[in-house]
Amino acid sequence: MAARDRQRLLNLIPYLGRDRRRLLLTLLLLIPVAFSAAVQPLLVGQAISVLRNEPRAAWLVGQSVSEAMRTLVLCLLAAVLVRLALQGVQSYSVQAVGQRLTARIRDDLFRHAMALSLRFHDRTPVGKLLTRLTSDVDALAEVFGSGAIGVLADLVTLVVIAVTMLSIEFRLGALLLVIQIPVVVVILWLQGRYRKANYRVREELSQLNADLQENLQGLDVVQMFRREAVNSARFGVTTNAYRKAVDGTIFYESAISAFIEWVALTAVAIVLALGGWMVTDGTIGLGTLTTFILFSQRLFDPLRQLAERFTQIQGGLTAVQRIGELLEEPIEISDLANEQRTAAARRSGRERASEGEVIFENVSFAYRPDDPILTDLSFRIAPGEHVALVGPTGSGKTTVIRLLCRLYEPQQGRILLDGIDIRELPSLTLRQRLGVVLQDTFLFSGNVADNLRLDAAIPDDELQRICRELGLDALLRRLPDGLATELRERGGNLSSGERQLLAVARVAIRDPSVLVMDEATAFMDPSTEATLQRDLDKLLHARTAIVIAHRLATVEAADRILVLRRGRLIEQGTHRELRQAGGLYAQLADLQERGLARL
Repeated sequence: MAARDRQRLLNLIPYLGRDRRRLLLTLLLLIPVAFSAAVQPLLVGQAISVLRNEPRAAWLVGQSVSEAMRTLVLCLLAAVLVRLALQGVQSYSVQAVGQRLTARIRDDLFRHAMALSLRFHDRTPVGKLLTRLTSDVDALAEVFGSGAIGVLADLVTLVVIAVTMLSIEFRLGALLLVIQIPVVVVILWLQGRYRKANYRVREELSQLNADLQENLQGLDVVQMFRREAVNSARFGVTTNAYRKAVDGTIFYESAISAFIEWVALTAVAIVLALGGWMVTDGTIGLGTLTTFILFSQRLFDPLRQLAERFTQIQGGLTAVQRIGELLEEPIEISDLANEQRTAAARRSGRERASEGEVIFENVSFAYRPDDPILTDLSFRIAPGEHVALVGPTGSGKTTVIRLLCRLYEPQQGRILLDGIDIRELPSLTLRQRLGVVLQDTFLFSGNVADNLRLDAAIPDDELQRICRELGLDALLRRLPDGLATELRERGGNLSSGERQLLAVARVAIRDPSVLVMDEATAFMDPSTEATLQRDLDKLLHARTAIVIAHRLATVEAADRILVLRRGRLIEQGTHRELRQAGGLYAQLADLQERGLARL
């Protein structure tokens, strides 16, 4: 095992800390379970020795054949029942630990994935993340559950059987143990090959999940453009690659099983040949030979199970590697330590402006090093000022909003909110001060009230009052159960305009000092937009507002318009001033009035 694998496993051990007692019980049961299994061949051998009047164990001397057979049968029954009972307790404890482990790791993986920046999620398909949160975690649970504990149980059983065989007949015992050495070497070699094949299976499964999710999410586009056949063919290629990867693991798994069976049969044949000669020579009795034949079979049972569990463990180690890669992804955007944050707040206390001031100072940003989106961008938005961002597609308008919300970090420059660098603000504080309505509205499954509240504790009557003030009465009357109406996934039972109205309302409920609307009216009909605009006048009162829109009606009322092109601020002013200046804004406005372009 590589050093990195060992370190990743050690990092996962704390997850088992809460189950120390259950794990200790499981480990303590290993020895009695192994002894109860090892004693059964001995009892069968003693029964044959009693029947053939061969030398028997000291504790059977003096008993008649019927008494000795009765004693042996009762002991054998007791050994079987004890073993079954202890294995039942052990199995339950192991599975319980595995399920708890699964839940804890999955929770931490989910929290870590949520904390990773959008830069990571931009390059990672959702299907691949889902695979790591589901099947990879399940495979890892098997390693800590039945896999790891099972390996320990098999090793203890091997040791007990080996010691017992050597104490009964050293020569036959040593012969059987020597046979194990090449078997273990070959199994370990095959397991190494299996792990590489299993890693490929996990990668292909991730790709399959990603393709499946993409096709299901874009099903309307697939059907409208008659892409069913093309997308099915592409998905078939992915499925075929996954099948070939699985075939590789099946080959190595089958090779291991076949090899162990072949060696086990060979060992039994050798014991029969050599042991038969020793019986005829009078060196050992038939009962002892029978004991060794049973032991030779029992000896390879742990090896068979070890091979299966090693296969399981190799799959688990692959999962450890993939989960470790996700957990090792650095959190690019994190809060400062308390001491640093306190010092930063003291330093900026004297320069802090009125609530709602936004400043960009020489900000440069690129999603890729060779493709700059913003270049040396600087501007100031005064508290309470309403500013519209305008520019051609790709000019960086949405990126400005993402940087302000600290979804990405700029490569150069800094962004100030109320005189404080947003990197020095706790994320919770920053997000409380910013109210953002994104272009792509996302609603969660649940009822309307839950989607409006989100994390805010608002009583029902207060929520009803706020909805009336925001002009949502007409929308709520159209819904069958008003605020209690259940929404389907992503609000599928609402129109685009209705979803946008709810998105605006849930931001307004939080009373942010800075309101940001990225294409907030993109999916609204003129009537709905007029209703929203009337309510926005109340919402925007005494608040800083940053609006991205392509309609003149939305930006004309702004106190100031910032015009971006290729990530640079090229114009700013009121609607009237920019029209008179005859620059890019005037050109875009003229084209839109003629219906030829969008702002």
